[in-house]
Amino acid sequence: MKSVGILTLGCKVNTYESEYVMNLLKNAGYEIKDFNDTCDVYIINTCTVTNTSDIKSRKMIRKAIKKNPFACVVAMGCFIEANKEYNIEGLDIVIGNKDKSKIVELLDEYFKKQEQIRKIYNDVKIDFEDMNIEKFPGRTRAFVKIQDGCENFCSYCIIPFVRGKCRSKNKDKVIEEITSLVNNNYYEVVLTGIHTGNYGVDLDTNFAELLKEIVKIKGLKRLRISSIEITELTEEVLSVIKENEIIVDHLHIPLQAGSNEVLKLMNRKYDLDYFFNKIDTIRKIRPNISITTDVIVGFPGETEEMFEKTIETCKKIGFTKIHVFPYSERKGTKAVELPNHIEPNEKKRRARKLLEVSKELEISYYQKHLNKEVEVLIEEYKDGYSLGHTGNYLPVKVNKKLDHNTFVKVTIKEIEYPYCIAE
Repeated sequence: MKSVGILTLGCKVNTYESEYVMNLLKNAGYEIKDFNDTCDVYIINTCTVTNTSDIKSRKMIRKAIKKNPFACVVAMGCFIEANKEYNIEGLDIVIGNKDKSKIVELLDEYFKKQEQIRKIYNDVKIDFEDMNIEKFPGRTRAFVKIQDGCENFCSYCIIPFVRGKCRSKNKDKVIEEITSLVNNNYYEVVLTGIHTGNYGVDLDTNFAELLKEIVKIKGLKRLRISSIEITELTEEVLSVIKENEIIVDHLHIPLQAGSNEVLKLMNRKYDLDYFFNKIDTIRKIRPNISITTDVIVGFPGETEEMFEKTIETCKKIGFTKIHVFPYSERKGTKAVELPNHIEPNEKKRRARKLLEVSKELEISYYQKHLNKEVEVLIEEYKDGYSLGHTGNYLPVKVNKKLDHNTFVKVTIKEIEYPYCIAE
């Protein structure tokens, strides 16, 4: 029996795809081991969203080759799509974002011929690659990939070039997969994709229609959307959210910049007035909702005044948490050609400052729940505490051993950042 270690870098879509690959290999008789163990096969599911992602992808490929020079080392995913010529001695199978579902056949071919395999396509305008997962070992939260690709072409982003055009999973197959997961005792499901809210653009349906079908699934208790653009929270989508408590009180909506000047440079599809108005609409139908976001700091041309405007905007909106990213140059994007790039140390300073704002906003939101009863899905028991999350994604610690994968009502008694302590 051959052993395999899989390392996943990047987004929830990669997490889903790696889990699918792991299931395929397990069913084919491979032993799944930790990536840091000595294995017969190493698979690195790479990321290229930032320069740091590229550096880490290269580092992990080299690490696998060094760990066991006799192993079959596989590199797949976005870093490979963005760097199609990448090669290094000891790298045995190279694939992009297509053919991940053929990993067993590719490994069989490699072990038979002992020759490098490269499956790189110049055109990623491909059909949706169907994947289906019935179990996520050790997890209480199941991911379902419903969509791939992006056509927004934000000026800083390489992803449309490495993930291709938008394409969606057949609606019936989505329902079948979620139903199967619920039957296997996964009560919380996260819908994920590269451009999730654009689901159905290539089919005779849309995201709202999909949501309407999913919320009908018997036994599903929580439905979470991994990330959605503000422009895709249409009246129809918001109507479904308003009418169905199964959809949790949490939305992750990328802002990316808090000034109109920078938003325009980024080629985002909204201005601040549009964003503010839509947030107001959301809070009218879900007053207690947690709204988290992504913000890029140090974008080319972002002045100190524009950065301070971003801080002001984030406070005005009252995000629960801000995922902060210093701008990273990506070869092949429009932003690289823009003038007035920001010095690395200044980008780091702005990132630290915005992270401080994020922490203040998080604690403020947590405090609103003091002495209130909430429902927690228990995920693990560690160091004398049961850990889990509420529907609005509060991280909760309960000083009692509680059953894994059960919903428990608790009362939040104090805040010990980054947790809410409950009884």
